[in-house]
Amino acid sequence: MKNQCAVPSFNRRECLAAGVALAGGLATSKFSLGETSSKLIRGKAEHVISIWLGGGMAQIDTFDPKRKGNPKARKAGAYYDSIDTAVPDVQLCEHLKKLAPLMDRVTAVRTVNHESIDEHAAATNRMHTGRPISGTVTYPSLGSLVTHERGAVSDDAPPYVLIGYPNVTRGPGFLGAGHGYLYLTNTNEGPAGLSRPDHITSDRQARRESFLAVLQKQGKAASEQKVRDYEAAIQQSMKLSGPEFNQAFQLDKEPAELRTRYGGEFGQRCLLSRRLVERGVRFIEVSHNLNFLNGAGWDVHYEGILQQHKLIQEMDTAVATLISDLEQKKLLDKTLIVITTEFGRPPEFDSGGGRGHQGTAFSCVLAGGGLAHRGAWGVTDELSKKIVENPVGLPDFFATILASLGIDYTKNLYANDRPIPITDGGVPVKELFA
Repeated sequence: MKNQCAVPSFNRRECLAAGVALAGGLATSKFSLGETSSKLIRGKAEHVISIWLGGGMAQIDTFDPKRKGNPKARKAGAYYDSIDTAVPDVQLCEHLKKLAPLMDRVTAVRTVNHESIDEHAAATNRMHTGRPISGTVTYPSLGSLVTHERGAVSDDAPPYVLIGYPNVTRGPGFLGAGHGYLYLTNTNEGPAGLSRPDHITSDRQARRESFLAVLQKQGKAASEQKVRDYEAAIQQSMKLSGPEFNQAFQLDKEPAELRTRYGGEFGQRCLLSRRLVERGVRFIEVSHNLNFLNGAGWDVHYEGILQQHKLIQEMDTAVATLISDLEQKKLLDKTLIVITTEFGRPPEFDSGGGRGHQGTAFSCVLAGGGLAHRGAWGVTDELSKKIVENPVGLPDFFATILASLGIDYTKNLYANDRPIPITDGGVPVKELFA
């Protein structure tokens, strides 16, 4: 009797072909199963202004307000009253009065979440790189990812500028020094190292550059990528040290009325970010954990919450002015504004009246960038503690940002020969591209 379960025979070539097919099938990601390159979501933004609220912004006290609580009675809830906005059924806290009428250009993504431990350094790294800290790989920041994929908009501008203190979490990771940032810590001065000292004349600078070129020509060609990256960084710094690019940092050229509308140092940083966009910078991070107005910044444990409203008002003033300014200059659709923070805050009050940490549900904000804004996306429960509808994991949030810039969010990058998905498998919020 013929064996009904006989195993078919294969020759060597057929076995190899089957093995390749199987390996390809195992390597297929969720994207390639249902999403080809022609079906990728692609926006038309050209720039990113990323605003970092160091310390942990309380979503329930800002962009996802709920019923009022009472810290003295230890009744969980919002610290402030809520106000209506330009978008029906979307409310903000009472201290976001200037953003409220602009919320049709904004989406508060209320269901961002990550599983990092609720500790500042780990969460800061997570929110900048999209990954947990690894002992084997130093992952690139979002700014470095964007500039690696898109470069600078102009040859006369750096691709990535950090207005704040340097940190490895903002860096290029395995992408190399060529995708790092230029930074400054004070809007009254340009970036450190780009402005020539007064005693270095242009002729003297030219002689130095000629001497460096001779040394490089006589030396051996750099064989390591790291060395080549640093040499490229040196060349870029020399190119940018001239007066033309440094004019971007001369905020006194702006109308006094506009500078006043932006507000204090944080507002001036936002104004500078607009000037950098105009000169072709692709990605700018603006830090708001400076000159804390409440002694603790956005880290509102205990008594820090008493003056939290001053921080919210300062952010409201600066961001609302930035949106209007970009719109007036016809740059808003080309520029995606992103507001992020380590994590959110729980609705319960601690013994000092402040709040702890909450990474399981919190708000990040997108504005401009040509997206189809709706005021808010995602729904949390009655105390902004649990996600009810449309969760947005951090890889999804990253994928949404990359997609807005027309970057392939399904691709792999490579740390040496190791393939690493650019967003850890994130999927954009497609409704924002409708």
